Amino acid sequence: MNNIVFLNLKRIDFDDKLDLSYLNRLGKVSKYEDSSNEEILERVKDQNIVITKEMTIGRDLIEQFPPCVKLICEAGTGYNNIDIKAAKEKNILVCNLPGYSTEAVAQLVITFMLSLSSSLSNQQRMIEGKNYDNFTKCLQVTHFEVQNKILGVIGAGAIGQQVMKIARALGMKVLVYSRTNKNLGDSKISFVKLEELLKESDFITLHCPLTSETRHLIDKSKLELMKPSVFIINTSRGAIIKETDLIEALKSKKIAGAALDVQDPEPPELNNPLFDMKNVILTPHIGWKCIEARQRLMDLLGRNIEAFINEQPINIVS
Repeated sequence: MNNIVFLNLKRIDFDDKLDLSYLNRLGKVSKYEDSSNEEILERVKDQNIVITKEMTIGRDLIEQFPPCVKLICEAGTGYNNIDIKAAKEKNILVCNLPGYSTEAVAQLVITFMLSLSSSLSNQQRMIEGKNYDNFTKCLQVTHFEVQNKILGVIGAGAIGQQVMKIARALGMKVLVYSRTNKNLGDSKISFVKLEELLKESDFITLHCPLTSETRHLIDKSKLELMKPSVFIINTSRGAIIKETDLIEALKSKKIAGAALDVQDPEPPELNNPLFDMKNVILTPHIGWKCIEARQRLMDLLGRNIEAFINEQPINIVS
């Protein structure tokens, strides 16, 4: 029987609504709501498979893992929190779960875009402050259609493509920057250089993994290329944007606004100026947290582990 340990289950099943029966069938499963570094080392003893969700598993921990650990399964898409090189040196495979949140994250991106185009959050702030000018005077906030606007998509993976699909249904033109060009069969979707995308887009949405090449991809120099009317949306990883440069651009109105489901660090410090900016929408990394996406994650997790047990591992990133 395989011994499986889930080190921070509450990160996913925070409302106790998920069906874990698939996972439970695969072996003896030990489940912990969360784990400190000291607890991790104690809890991986005698375990073959270790499951984490966005938990930092660095070299210092992996080097102390017992020989029985053969697989670390990141219960999510991004795996920059795991030291892949250290795992490989210990002959531990690392896998991830791509695709489980494609629809959910794309839905959030479109929600952000429509909210920004209608100044929805600003209108609600006005009402909360007992300011009813929008009802008694001419409209006090920006309000425009997204049809015929240009959406710049950085990263053409599954989520990026789903965002493009919905954007095209809304009548938008799409510019894409990606390491590889793909034939998406739509003349209104064009692969371009990053500089062109930044200069031409009315909305820019980020859908690339966090790597050494993409860390601070959007910095002061890139922000200066953008239209003053542009809105930036980030549902990927916070560190893809250099936050201090973004804050300065927002304060000086070099760009119109931003919608950020991810920050750097997470959670942000409570004195972060982004919380008080009227041209910013902040959410606490909710893109993947729809119950449908989380259940899909648990099911895919079971499939990954079952494939590993059957000596046909899938979604290996190490």
